[in-house]
Amino acid sequence: MTEPLLIAKSTTAELSILPAMANRHGLIAGATGTGKTITLQTLAESFSNIGVPVFLADVKGDLSGICLAGGGNAKVEARAAELGLTDFNYRAAPVLFWDVFGKNGHPLRSTISEMGPLLLARMLNLNETQAGVLTAAFKIADDNGWLLLDLKDLRALLQFAADNASELRSEYGSMSAASIGAIQRGLLQLEHEGGENLFGEPALDFNDLLQTDGGRGVINILAADTLYNSPRVYATLLLWLLSELFENLPEAGDLDKPKLVFFFDEAHLLFNDAPAALLQKIEQVVRLIRSKGVGVYFVSQNPLDIPDVILGQLGNRVQHALRAFTPRDLKAVKAAAETFRSNPGLDVEQAITELGVGEALVSFLDAKGAPLPVERALIKPPCSRIGPVSDEERRRSIEQSLIYGHYEKQIDRESAYEILKARAEEAASGSTEAGGSSNSSFGGFDIANILLGGGGRKRQGVLESAAKSAARSIGQEVGRQLIRGVLGSLLGGAKRR
Repeated sequence: MTEPLLIAKSTTAELSILPAMANRHGLIAGATGTGKTITLQTLAESFSNIGVPVFLADVKGDLSGICLAGGGNAKVEARAAELGLTDFNYRAAPVLFWDVFGKNGHPLRSTISEMGPLLLARMLNLNETQAGVLTAAFKIADDNGWLLLDLKDLRALLQFAADNASELRSEYGSMSAASIGAIQRGLLQLEHEGGENLFGEPALDFNDLLQTDGGRGVINILAADTLYNSPRVYATLLLWLLSELFENLPEAGDLDKPKLVFFFDEAHLLFNDAPAALLQKIEQVVRLIRSKGVGVYFVSQNPLDIPDVILGQLGNRVQHALRAFTPRDLKAVKAAAETFRSNPGLDVEQAITELGVGEALVSFLDAKGAPLPVERALIKPPCSRIGPVSDEERRRSIEQSLIYGHYEKQIDRESAYEILKARAEEAASGSTEAGGSSNSSFGGFDIANILLGGGGRKRQGVLESAAKSAARSIGQEVGRQLIRGVLGSLLGGAKRR
């Protein structure tokens, strides 16, 4: 069995996370400047040391120092001495840097098809009606086997839906020009925020998040200081990553240690203004993903930022200081105190407002999965550098990576845009040859046109009806092969068709 991970020390006890309980999720909370980032760094290092890969987002740019050994920090050395850490040694951790914009890490991309309509609607801030139209558009693409890889693919699909709304209404419902226009405006805004960098290929291979190096888990750091300026995009991207892990990893049962630990920083952004249907899906993913061997740790300023139904699932907790200046602050302090298993020798509610920097109220799970009594403790300092690396140090780390060069070369294979463009050109050509009449087709395969011998005059009859029916059947069979998961993302081999 893997040894417990020492995270903090109180005056009477060592406080350690049991690796077998680490996938029961956790919470790191506290006001700005109270030490949450250092706690996150210490936890990430500790998991890495026992061979567990880690994913975290660096929203302030100050976690990149994990890739280098610490040293020369008097406060760190004083804390190590105060805690009696006789075996404390400075040490770098294995790191992979990621960046949606490709500047401060390997490009991290999804495809439109993989993201799915539910998460994309959240990213675009669509209302219920607009989200329904977007879902119908995805269904059209799925039924026809059209992959949506980037923004131009989705624009082409929306234009196709708008141009053929009357023909599509009976099978996919009404898709109004107003709703399609709202989606297109949302895409323009997304592109303005850098969305063209987020979507495309090669898309992220999730096996690259599960690497080890010399027996230590690789810490995947998403450079999010720029991405964070678009909060909805940031939160939706992290939720997509989490949902993809849930959909792709097999059931693991009870493990000695997690397969991956996922830190969700600035977690309040995930839940702000989220519709009830999405919150229900998030709760389902968080509840079930631990059976896949993934531990999720939410990082937020205030425990009240996390819905109760999810907060109740977070067994390992580190609560830094909260400030009590307003009625809401007092409510947060009281709520945070009530979530801990009581300790007769500690006034938790009072202690939360008195904690110093790097000091926290800590409660981890015991071997039976029950929370231990809360303790007031000092957090163990990290062995890696505290603070950001230089641009040169980051660049050196990126270029020494085993995957360097793979994600940096973007590709653009045939997808919905190219298919629909070719259809439009063929239709225009056929219309010209036929003296202005057009020959419509369905299902994306244009079988009716093939069976009728090309771009001749449109003939209504048994042959054309049969051809269109066959085209629809083929399209629907392709669609049945494209299966979507809990949050609407593609499952299995359909992703790389």
